[in-house]
Amino acid sequence: KVIWTVLVTILGSASSLPVGDDSVCTAEELAKYRIIFTGKWSQAAFPKQYPLYRPPAQWSSLLGVTHSSDYSMWKKNEYASNGVRDFAEKGEAWVLMKEIEEAGEKIQSVHGIFSAPAISSGTGQTSTELEVHPRHPLVSFVVRIVPSPDWFVGTDSLNLCEGDRWMDEVSVDLYPYDAGTDSGFTFSSPNFATIPQETVKEITCSSPSHPANSFYYPKLKILPPIAQVRIVKLKKSQLGLSAPFINLPAKSNEIIDSVS
Repeated sequence: KVIWTVLVTILGSASSLPVGDDSVCTAEELAKYRIIFTGKWSQAAFPKQYPLYRPPAQWSSLLGVTHSSDYSMWKKNEYASNGVRDFAEKGEAWVLMKEIEEAGEKIQSVHGIFSAPAISSGTGQTSTELEVHPRHPLVSFVVRIVPSPDWFVGTDSLNLCEGDRWMDEVSVDLYPYDAGTDSGFTFSSPNFATIPQETVKEITCSSPSHPANSFYYPKLKILPPIAQVRIVKLKKSQLGLSAPFINLPAKSNEIIDSVS
């Protein structure tokens, strides 16, 4: 009786252990979304060292994946993969796409890859469609900040499933990240590899704490968002329609402090 009681207790405890974010998704069918990326990198919002030419401020193409918790494109405080390094430093996607495909083949953790066109200025919008599956409800993507040493924005494992239903809309403000592979401080810094490689870190108004840092605004408590992403669930009647672009007022993102 004692042994049986212990076994029942262990099994009962095991059933209550935390599980992956996507394992609780009980939605019955696939869902399609439109992802709308909005660049908010204006000279009014980020006046310090704002790139005006060679090249001017802009965004690379967006590269993303829908997946389960068994896969990770990138994570804060962890080392960037070779694919993320190439994308963050040079905007080259081939190695990252290969990594995604290999993960999908080995552990069936990837449902699909999606991409959206580049934006030729710091402000503007780009969009594409993506599909999620109950076993693959997470969305991760990266967009390179151009020019920059190895800086990017994106989401890591954003869950679009809530119990037995797909969320109608998700909006996330995006802030700059450093991939930890290049040691430049400014947008136009020359290529200078970080050896040994560091982990992915969020860039803030005080970190890196160096006056040369292009995002160093010591008078601010936090940086304003440099971009935003909206992911909107499509109804069957909306499939294939153009993106619902929204013109965002520039004033909502301006830095008031005057910075030389």
